[in-house]
Amino acid sequence: MEGAGDGGGSGSASPEPEEGGAAAAAVEFHEDEEIIEVLELNEAEPDPDDLASDMEDVDFADEPEDGEMADEEWETEDEGVEEGAEPHDDSELTYSNHTASVFCVSLDPKESALAVTGGEDDKACVWRISDGETLFECTGHKDSVTCAAFSHDSTMVATGDMSGLIKVWKVEDTQEIWSFEVSDLEWLEWHPCAHVLLCGTADGNTWMWKIPSGECKTFQGPNCPATCGQFLPDGKNAVVGYEDGSVRIWDLKLGSTVHVLKGSDAHTGPLTCVSSNADGSLILTGSVDCDTKMVNTATGKVVGVFRTESNVSKASKREDGETETNSVESVGFCSALPLAAVGYLDGTLAVYDISTQTLRHRCQHESGIVQLLWEDNSPVVYTCSLDGAVRLWDSRSGKMISEYCGHTAEILDFALNKDASIVVTASGDHKAKVFCVQRPDR
Repeated sequence: MEGAGDGGGSGSASPEPEEGGAAAAAVEFHEDEEIIEVLELNEAEPDPDDLASDMEDVDFADEPEDGEMADEEWETEDEGVEEGAEPHDDSELTYSNHTASVFCVSLDPKESALAVTGGEDDKACVWRISDGETLFECTGHKDSVTCAAFSHDSTMVATGDMSGLIKVWKVEDTQEIWSFEVSDLEWLEWHPCAHVLLCGTADGNTWMWKIPSGECKTFQGPNCPATCGQFLPDGKNAVVGYEDGSVRIWDLKLGSTVHVLKGSDAHTGPLTCVSSNADGSLILTGSVDCDTKMVNTATGKVVGVFRTESNVSKASKREDGETETNSVESVGFCSALPLAAVGYLDGTLAVYDISTQTLRHRCQHESGIVQLLWEDNSPVVYTCSLDGAVRLWDSRSGKMISEYCGHTAEILDFALNKDASIVVTASGDHKAKVFCVQRPDR
C-alpha cells in the first residue's frame, strides 16, 4: 500500500511545475543484451524540467473530469494515547483524528510541514506535523483509503480507496479538482516531477493520468493484479510487479513493454514490492516466495538473487497452532554504499553487499517488518514493524542505533522527511505519530 513511495509508495512521488512543459525527446534503448556493471549507485539525477517536459509528449486520451468541493470538517486533536496504553511514548505528537486503523502516510516533499494519512474510516486527512492541526479532510471515499500521497511540488494530494475511487485535491484551497474510478486499487504514486499519477489495479491494468486534465493511458498486464509498481527516476519508464510473479518495465510514452521478466526469470509467487536505485540502472523486486531479485533495467536481465537459508517461504506451525508464513515485505538500495536491504515478514532485516551479492548483516526484529526506508546519502536504514516500533540500524555494523515506541498496535506505514529528522507513522491503533529522530552526531 505503499507507497512510494513514499513510495513506495508506499507509496510515492511527484509532478511538474504546472501542467506544462516542452516537447520530449524519444527514448532509445540498448539493443545488445550485455550485462553491465552494477556498482555505480550515485550517478547524477536527471534534470526535473527535462523529466516534466517528457510527459508532455505522452499521447494521453481524454477522460472526463469530476471535481467537487471537499467537506471541510476542521478538527484538531491534542496529543494523547489510548486509555490503558503503555505509558512509554517517544513521540513528539499524536494525531488522533481518525476513528479506525490508519493505513498510509505521506509527507509533503517540499517543506515536510504537512502529512496526509488515510484510514479504514474511509477518509484521508491533511494535517500539520508541527501542531497536529487538521487543514482539511479528503472525504467522499467509498472504502478504506489505502493510498495517499503529495505531488512533487506539494501543491496536490492524491487519495485512493480499496474500491478504486481516486481523488486529487488542491492543497492551497482544499478543493477536490479531479476524480476517477478504476477496479480495486493496489497502489498509487506520483511522477517524480510532473502532475501525472500512476496506479495499479486488481484487473492487471496500470493507469496513468495527467492531472487535472484527466488525459489517460492504460498499460495492460497479465490477467492478474498489478500488485506493486513505481516510476523509475528517469520519469520515462515505470516498473510494475504482478501476482503471477512476472515483472514488466513499461515505456510510458510508447505504451509498450521495454522488458518482461517471466518464466525462470520471474518470481514463483506474487510480487510484494519493487524499488530502484538512485539512477534507475537497477531495480529490486520482492515476493512472497522470499526471493529478492536485482534486475539491470538496460538489459532486463536478473543480475542477482538475494536469499538466506532462514528466509524460506514454506509455512510453519506456531505454538498456538496457527500457520506462519514468510515473505519479502520491503526492499531498498542504499545511496551511500553498494548495499541493499530486504525486510521480511519473519522480522529479519537483511543487508546484502551488491558487489559480492552476499549477506552482510542479519538484524532480527521480534515482529514482522512492514516497511524499510534508507536515509539519503547515509548508511542508516529505518524499519517499522508489527510490534509498533520504529528502529534505526547502522548497515555497516548491523547494530541498532535507536528505537522509538509509542503505538499500541502495529505500524502499517511510515514516512521520513528529507533531512532525516522526522518520522511520521500510521498505525492500527487509529493514531498517527510524529517522532523526532535527529541525532546530535548528525
